[in-house]
This record gives sequence, C-alpha cells and structure tokens, in this order.
Amino acid sequence: MNSMPDSGKIAAAFHQKAVEYDHHVLVQKRVAEQLVRSVGFYATVEPQHILDVGTGTGSLLERLHVRYPAACLTGVDIALNMCARTAQKLGAACHVVNANAECLPFKTGVFDLIVSASVLQWVENLSAALHEMHRVVKPGGDINIAFFCDGTLGELQHCFRDAMGRYRTDSTHNTSRLHDFWTVDDVKQIVDSMEFDKVVVTVETEVDWYNDLHSLLRSIKNIGAGTVAGGSVRGLGWRGILQEASQLYQNRYGQNGKIPATYKVLYLSARTR
Repeated sequence: MNSMPDSGKIAAAFHQKAVEYDHHVLVQKRVAEQLVRSVGFYATVEPQHILDVGTGTGSLLERLHVRYPAACLTGVDIALNMCARTAQKLGAACHVVNANAECLPFKTGVFDLIVSASVLQWVENLSAALHEMHRVVKPGGDINIAFFCDGTLGELQHCFRDAMGRYRTDSTHNTSRLHDFWTVDDVKQIVDSMEFDKVVVTVETEVDWYNDLHSLLRSIKNIGAGTVAGGSVRGLGWRGILQEASQLYQNRYGQNGKIPATYKVLYLSARTR
C-alpha cells in the first residue's frame, strides 16, 4: 500500500457526510445485501451476539436484525455522526460505540458473528483490524466481511495519473495522493498467519454508470470518500488536470454517453478455531 489516508481524516470526512450518506451510496448497498446472503450461507448456528465493524448508518445491522431478531447487536464506527445515525435508526436494538477498527474496545471472545461492509479499504493497518476481529470473536465464531480491493476505480485512477503526468512537473507527489486499495494477496497473507478453521476468499465485480467525470467525483465526495480520486490536490493546473482526465475517461471507457466506475469487492468468510 503506497497511499492510505490517516484515520483522523477518514473519521472527519465520514462524520461530515453521515446525514446524506444513505442517499448517495449505490454499490455499497448491493455489497451489504450480498454480505447478508453470505452470512446466511456460511453460518451453521444462529448468532446471539453480532458486531458490525464500521457500521456507518447501520444499514447492514438493519438487515441482520430482520434475519436474527433475537440477536444482541453492536455497531462500532470511527465517525461520531455515523454512530449517531445508527443509534437513531436502530434504537434500543443496538449498542453503538465510537472507536477505531484497529483497536476494538471489547473483551476477547464475546461475539458469535462479526461483519463489516465497504469499510476495511480505509484502514491504515489491515492486519491490525483483522487480528482485532479475530480476537473479539468467540472460538467457532464467524467473520464475514466485504471491502473494495485492488482494481477498484481503476479507470478513474489510470486517467488521473495520466492527466497529472501531462500537466504537472511534480506528478509523482500528486499521484501518491490517490488511494491505493489492498490486494487479494495482502489479505491472504494476513489470513494465512491467523488461526482459522475455514477461510473462503472471493472477488466480485460491480459497475456503476455516470454521465461524466464530474458526476462520478461528486458521488464519491458525497459519501466522504474524496481521497480515492486525489481530492486533496489543488492549485495551479487543477482545472486542466480535470479536463484532461475527463477527456481520457470518455475516450477510453465511454459507452452510450456514459462512463463506468468499476469496483472490485473482496468477500472474506472465516470461522475461528
């Protein structure tokens, strides 16, 4: 991983976008629905204590509450406003904690099921987050997570890198601000070092379509994830970079007047020993 936003910036970005988040997420909703199906497929017993890491506005826990109405729900998120939205949405059915995925404030071995959807692409230390999940799940418990991996927004990244290279002499510095996603090999290497009885890793492709580059960037910004597209780069030449990237995007990937945004979603299901 070459460029990962720090946790403070991530927390602040999603904190600001909590109120409008549910109105803008598209692929994230599909990922959450698929993850719930995955839980139902791999689970052998009905969980009694469920933890959602990076719960956001509580949409995943809402779905699991319908499937497992008797389960005790806990959600943890680094953004305070996201916690507030989950608490408002689920009320007494869920205990919500403001905390970092890399340092979970729970005792060892207390949850039957841990889930996480579209979150772990943001963590600075994926190994720490996965080991924390492993620590707080019970022996024989399940971890079912999904997050965006390498190849996500590849069209966008390629066009921005090429545009920056043409318009700026300090392009190496600026392209380093683009978000890098964890690879499948990163995940497998971490998981192989942990004690699991059963591990299944798959990658699926999701595609959303946008009218132009500006509408894609606006969608990304509206969910607090502007850093994936070099959103912190500003100053002289930025307009030229945008125009160049937009033209490259249309020429390379445009179809029927729209441009695609491809997401590679890694699904991990694991059972502890």
